[in-house]
Amino acid sequence: MMITVNLYYTGENGNARQFAEEMESSGTADKIRAEEGNVRYEYFFPMKDSETVLLIDAWIDQEAIDKHHASPMMQTILELREKYDLHMKVERFISDELPESDEGFVRS
Repeated sequence: MMITVNLYYTGENGNARQFAEEMESSGTADKIRAEEGNVRYEYFFPMKDSETVLLIDAWIDQEAIDKHHASPMMQTILELREKYDLHMKVERFISDELPESDEGFVRS
């Protein structure tokens, strides 16, 4: 089982993109990627919404997420969210195996 969390950070005047850029340039994103249990930590920019950044954050299980939330990096993230005055929407998914009926639609 893998847990994937989609976090949509929304701000004004490019603040969401600046937040993501600072997470990357400061090395914070790389530290999170190096945490035990992290599977994916990647930012994306929606084409039709220049004020939102999507973070896809995936972990092997809830225990790994809980350890991440208890880590010192969370304080850094919280401070940056405040600095850039970001609002969030969160979606959470638990992974499932791809059914055989869907395999014909996937091009590898």
